[in-house]
Amino acid sequence: MVQTSLSLSLSLSLFLSVCSSIIMVRTVAVIGAGPSGLTSIKSCLDEGLEPTCFESSEDIGGLWRFKEHLDPGRANIYQSVIINSSKEMMSYSDFPPPAHLPNNMHHSQLLIYLRLYAETFDLFKHIVFQTTVVSVRQRPDFPVSGQWEVETERTEGQRESQVFDAVMVCTGHFTQPHLPLKDFPGIEEFEGRYLHSWEYRSAEGLQGKRVVVVGIGNSGGDIAVDASRVAEQVYLSTRKGAWVVSRVGAGGLPGDLVGTSRLDKLLQKLFPSWITWMMEKNLNQSFDHRLYGLQPKHGFFAQIPVVNDDLPGRIISGRVLIKPNIGEIRGSSVAFEDGSVVDKVDVVVFATGYNYDFPFLPSGLLANSSHRLSLYRNVFPPGLARPSLAVVGFVCNLGAINPLAEMQARWATRVFKGLLTLPSEEAMLQDIKRDTSTLQNRFACLERHPLQVDHIPYLDSMAEELGVRPNLLGLLLREPGVGLRVLLGPCTPYQYRLRGPGQWDGARQAILTQWERVAQPFRTRMAAQPESKTRASCSLRLTLTLSGAVLLLTLYTRHSLSSLLSHPTGLLYKLYSPSETMWGWK
Repeated sequence: MVQTSLSLSLSLSLFLSVCSSIIMVRTVAVIGAGPSGLTSIKSCLDEGLEPTCFESSEDIGGLWRFKEHLDPGRANIYQSVIINSSKEMMSYSDFPPPAHLPNNMHHSQLLIYLRLYAETFDLFKHIVFQTTVVSVRQRPDFPVSGQWEVETERTEGQRESQVFDAVMVCTGHFTQPHLPLKDFPGIEEFEGRYLHSWEYRSAEGLQGKRVVVVGIGNSGGDIAVDASRVAEQVYLSTRKGAWVVSRVGAGGLPGDLVGTSRLDKLLQKLFPSWITWMMEKNLNQSFDHRLYGLQPKHGFFAQIPVVNDDLPGRIISGRVLIKPNIGEIRGSSVAFEDGSVVDKVDVVVFATGYNYDFPFLPSGLLANSSHRLSLYRNVFPPGLARPSLAVVGFVCNLGAINPLAEMQARWATRVFKGLLTLPSEEAMLQDIKRDTSTLQNRFACLERHPLQVDHIPYLDSMAEELGVRPNLLGLLLREPGVGLRVLLGPCTPYQYRLRGPGQWDGARQAILTQWERVAQPFRTRMAAQPESKTRASCSLRLTLTLSGAVLLLTLYTRHSLSSLLSHPTGLLYKLYSPSETMWGWK
């Protein structure tokens, strides 16, 4: 009897202990209604949670909504911005973009896509506009409840505090310009005008001016090209150079759909030096980076490249002149480190990146670690007693941000509900340390890109925990048509909806029809196609398909991969890229 009572007591204690460790999360505060915020709202709804999104402006879109007037504390873009990622690669995994939208959209068209997404999944009713989050504080009973007190302020000044079971921070990292004036002696006495790229709106007012753009990231390249169409002369100053890639890839297809398959990633992992050499060789065949003054010291995959279709053309025409780093500014003259001097400079634009900060969060919650935020998997602060606060979309990569933010949101909401558990604080800190060390060895210039991740491996690692990583071998055996596209085709987000939590019945069809959506916006004029060429293309397609099957057999039986060395990376995209027949060009 005593033993029975003792057993019951121990069982009850264990039950109460388990219950105390499971906190029922119901309400979630989402901060920001940009692309990361929208997918966070939807992820909450998918898990049966109740999100309330606070957006400081009057509309959705975040970075991708052009604002007529500058607003400190918010992201801004210039009028000419076109997205670097193609629509299939930047889409949400259960919402393929409309076929008629161009592959690389103008920011206004991307906003249309985001609005369609929000309308389709009824997200607007969960957003409170013109409301700024002032502070997010842990409740006194946080170790037990995991709850947060969120204080907000309306545009008219009215403040309000609400309690939420969890918080998702989706404010991005393009709001606080990094303007390192101390690195440019004499800038304070500069006789012209200087500004950060955050302030740049258009080339209006630059007619006939001499313009120096500092920094050769994507913004620096864009602004140099944009200004060069009206300015007397544009000088693009860079410390280290950069690899420049086009949005237009092989055959005129979107560049990020070529050479970005899982097989390409495997080859890169197995033969990193060879793949890097091949990539750089192909880029230099388009235009010699050394000849153009752009050759960097780092390899192609060590830093995010500049995506710019027009920069080589502006350099070859002399409208943009590449210069080294600025040494000194004297009055209206700019002296560069190679000893050259440009006189009568009117405008200097600093495309020098952004700082990041979360002023509404408790001080020290997101501690830095070697230029990076101390976040487990770039999402969860490891020091919280309860994992009820997640940072979503605060990463950058050689690829689109939307799929990464969506995967983070899907993972975070499952953790909130207790369906997934995080390791101990010590284990998370060790993981962050290892990840930081890996990034420092892998990527160049980490201090200016502290949020960088490797696109497919990062998605796959989180998808593995979620149980949504595509089962390649199973797909190849059961559905070889889909399996081959997943392995050899571009790694589009729909692959992460084929199985597991959040499985979407339309994922297979989205994968099978992705090239049709790529083709659709080109069909503004149907060019004639000789019958003989169509037949030849079909024969070539069949030959490549059979070759792909042989390669797959070799790969999955662990035989030698040496035969792959005769194929440049990205060649296998032809297996499942549109033929002339698919395009309708007969």
